[in-house]
Amino acid sequence: MSSIVAGELLYGLRNGARYTANRTQLESFRSNRFVEFLPVTFATADRSGLICTSLKRKGAPIPSNDICIAAHALQTGADLVSFDGHFSEIDGLSFVHLEEP
Repeated sequence: MSSIVAGELLYGLRNGARYTANRTQLESFRSNRFVEFLPVTFATADRSGLICTSLKRKGAPIPSNDICIAAHALQTGADLVSFDGHFSEIDGLSFVHLEEP
């Protein structure tokens, strides 16, 4: 789990009506032995800059946090799973686009 994703989730939880229940679910997910918490590094920042430059040249900017999330996924070799289709603009990213329920 990316620390950037954790930040976005915690922001959402704090602005929701079910903070305690949702925070408990998040902590349960994090405690799963298959979930590893991955910190952001300078390599993440470097990839983030590369992605941002590429998207700007394509004329396809996306939110800054999403660029960082994609950079972290690329750096760690993770698949990025999201409802946000704009991740498909990022070259080389292993992206799984979920459909809204």
